[in-house]
Amino acid sequence: MKTLINICQIWYYELKEVLKDEGIMIFIFFVPLAYPLLYSYVYTNEVVRDVPAAVVDDCNSSLSREYIRKVDATPETSIAAHCTNMAEAQELIKQHKVYGIIHIPSTFDRDLWKGDQTHIGLYCDMSSMLYYKGLILSANNVSLDMNRDIKVERYIPSTTDREKEISKMPIDYEYVPLYNPQSGFSAFLIPPVLMLIIQQTIFLGIGMSMGRGRENYRRNFTQLKRLYTTPGRIVIGKACFYFMVYLIMAVYMFTVVSHSFGLPTLGNYWTFIAFIVPYILACIFLAIVLSVLVYRREDCIMLFVSLSVPMLFISGMTWPAESMPLIWKYVSYLFPSTFGMNGYVHIASMGASLEDVAFSYHGLWIQTVVYFFLACLLYRWRIYLVKKHLPLLKLGE
Repeated sequence: MKTLINICQIWYYELKEVLKDEGIMIFIFFVPLAYPLLYSYVYTNEVVRDVPAAVVDDCNSSLSREYIRKVDATPETSIAAHCTNMAEAQELIKQHKVYGIIHIPSTFDRDLWKGDQTHIGLYCDMSSMLYYKGLILSANNVSLDMNRDIKVERYIPSTTDREKEISKMPIDYEYVPLYNPQSGFSAFLIPPVLMLIIQQTIFLGIGMSMGRGRENYRRNFTQLKRLYTTPGRIVIGKACFYFMVYLIMAVYMFTVVSHSFGLPTLGNYWTFIAFIVPYILACIFLAIVLSVLVYRREDCIMLFVSLSVPMLFISGMTWPAESMPLIWKYVSYLFPSTFGMNGYVHIASMGASLEDVAFSYHGLWIQTVVYFFLACLLYRWRIYLVKKHLPLLKLGE
C-alpha cells in the first residue's frame, strides 16, 4: 500500500510541475494535438496535379501537336506556354512560371515515318521531386500510348477495330498500387510522422521537465528527499502520468486525425492499442535516460529536435533499410521510433496483426525493459547525490 501511495504522490507531483510550466504544456498537450492536423492538412491533396510545363515544338507537325495535346490531357501536367526556342522556355523556369520543358525535335515526324527511333527531351526543375514525378509520368505514359498506336497502324495488318485493340493491348491490365491506391504523399508520409511526433514530444516534455528540475536545484532536492525514495517508484510514477496523456494522444491520432484526412486505417483498433502501449513506455523510459544530458530546459530542444529528420531517414521508411549500411541499421534499433513507425505503417496501412509485426512488437518490449532498468539506475544515482549533498545545502542556507 505504501508503494502505491508513493507512486500516486509522484504522479500528482509530476502533474503539478507540468501544469506550472507553459513550455512543457506546449510540448505535451499542444504539439501532439496540433502538429498531426497541420501536417495532414498540408499534404491533404495527396498528389501534385497540373504541373505547369512549357513546350518547344521544333517539328510543328500533326503528330507532334497530337503528342502535346495528350500530355496536356493527363492529370499530372498542364501545358502553360508554347515557346519558340529553349532560351525562352528556360527563362520561364527561372521565373518559376513553369517547372519543366518538353522539347520536340525538328526530326520527330520524319524519324517516325522512316521507321527510325526518335527522341523527346524533358527538362525538369529538380527543386521538387514531386514536379519531376508528375512530368516524367505524363511524358512516359503518352509516349507508350502513341508507340502502341503507331505499331498497330503501320506494322500490324488488321481489318477490324477489335483486332486493332487486341494488337495494341494483347494483355489488358489495371495498375493499382497496393496499400496506397492514389500513390499519395500523405498516405505515405503522415502515418510514420505521427509516431515520430509522439516520441519527439515525449523527449522534449520530459527533457524540459528534467532541465527545469536542475535549474531549481535546491527546491527539487528537497522534494526528492520527501517523495523519491525508491528508484522503481520514481520511474513508475513519472511514467504513469506521461503514459496516460500519450495513450489519449495516440488514440486521437489513430482515430480523429486518420479519419478526418482519409489516412489508411485498415488495422484493427485493439491491435493498434496493444502495439502502442510498449511504444509509449519505451519512449518514456528512453526520455528519462536521455534526460541525464539535459542541464537546462533549453538543452533538450537542441538535443532532440535535431534528431527528428535523421530518425525518419534511418527508420527505413524513406529509404529501404536493406540498402543502408549495417551500422546505421543497428543504430536505428536504439530508438523506439524505428520499430514504432514500421509497425504502425503495417498495422494502419496494411491491416497487419501483432503476429505480422512481431519483430517490431518484441523489439519495443525489449526496449521497454532495458530502458526501464537504465532509468532506475539513473535515479538511484540521483538519490545518492541527494543524500550526499542535501546536508551541505542546509548548512549553506
